[in-house]
Amino acid sequence: MASTRTNLTTLFVVALTAVSGVIGLMSWTVRSASIYRDIARYADTEADLATSLILDAGEGVQAVVIGPDTAAESLSITPRLGAMLNAFPNYLVVTDRNGTPLFQSAAVRRLSGSDSTLLADQLVNLPVNGPAGLLGLDSLDERVLLVARAVSRSPTPLGKVIVGVPTNDATTLPREYWYAFFFLIPLIGFAGWGAWQMLGVNAERIARITHDVAAISDGRSLHRRLSIENAGLEFEQLVATLNAMIERLETSFLGLRRFTADASHELKTPLAVLRADVERAMSEPSQNERLVALEEALHETTRMADLVESLLTLARADEGRFDIHREPIELKPLVEDVYETALILGEAAGVAVNLPFTADVTVMGDRTRLRQLFLNLITNAIKYTPAGGKVDIGLGLHPENVTFAVRDTGIGIAAADVPYIFERFWRADRVRSRMSERGGFGLGLAISQWIAQAHGGTLTASSRLGRGSLFTVTLPLPAQAPKT
Repeated sequence: MASTRTNLTTLFVVALTAVSGVIGLMSWTVRSASIYRDIARYADTEADLATSLILDAGEGVQAVVIGPDTAAESLSITPRLGAMLNAFPNYLVVTDRNGTPLFQSAAVRRLSGSDSTLLADQLVNLPVNGPAGLLGLDSLDERVLLVARAVSRSPTPLGKVIVGVPTNDATTLPREYWYAFFFLIPLIGFAGWGAWQMLGVNAERIARITHDVAAISDGRSLHRRLSIENAGLEFEQLVATLNAMIERLETSFLGLRRFTADASHELKTPLAVLRADVERAMSEPSQNERLVALEEALHETTRMADLVESLLTLARADEGRFDIHREPIELKPLVEDVYETALILGEAAGVAVNLPFTADVTVMGDRTRLRQLFLNLITNAIKYTPAGGKVDIGLGLHPENVTFAVRDTGIGIAAADVPYIFERFWRADRVRSRMSERGGFGLGLAISQWIAQAHGGTLTASSRLGRGSLFTVTLPLPAQAPKT
């Protein structure tokens, strides 16, 4: 299979040759048409001149007695007029009114028998003062353009004058065309060589980019970037696009590695605890101790089940296989239901939960998923708020959207950590160190963000370390029907 460089060079040379051929053919056609017009004008001029000579000669035609019966007469051209007509260089024939030739120039008399017959047939059908005709003379290998003029003066017994002019100049390729042809061949070759060289530069650039991408695609060199300078706008855009793609791949690979490591870490600890509890239950002689061990094992099993369920939710969301069943949802009753659950959770943690305001609003969404979203944010706020703190919940209506906000007076998040709180398995070290007994999997906010985005909304956060946090969910309002 030929390379793209070879194919493009071949296509360029073929196209250049075809264009040159078309231009040459058009030039030849225009030139031939112009020469034919010139020949036709020249033939018309000679025919008009011969007719004028005949009419102006006066005694141009005389009767000649050709036998003892003087009644039998035939026409002939006078020697003086014949001498003038013989001076015409091309084919010239003068006929009487019946079409019988009275005069033939020397060029006509030199024609072979077959060509003379063709000429005689053409004379009969040639229109007077009409379109010119073409006659092919095989013996001379040439074509003759014929024109006819009527000798119309009444005393004159002549019929018409026919003049024929060879058209060799119109059908012969001029020497200049041959010069141009032999000059064009090396020019096309040079153009093809130039195209090959230019395409070779681009091929080297593409090969370089291919080599660099191949070196990066092993997954261990995603920190590298492609570099190409002064290569033209197209290559610069290609390199910029590839670098952006590599950057996204690097981010995805780092996230995947971190996700795998964190998932392994999260599963390793409960599995170790579960194994220890099972071994203790199997070896413990006391029934009560055995039940305690099994209860701890059940707790770790439930925790792992929750983790696996969260991972499955995110995996389905990433693949687009987690459907959102949209229907009209009244948010006020839903928020009030979540608030009642939050009161129970807050009471157990010594945190006051308040619902200072709500709005009566309806959105299109999945009730189960929206409840999970709201409850995740409230649970998270209670979890990281020390005893004696408070959590405020609010549902607000705006002209174009509705917002659900959760504000707490908890330990907060450092400004440097806020951009990463929605990443999977992410938990700030400060939070882990101070709230290790309440630590979760680090998937709740990632799931919450996905639910908000799946509903066409957003989830944002603002926080200050030691001052608390504010999480805001923004959901679009359903489209209003136009008023009539």
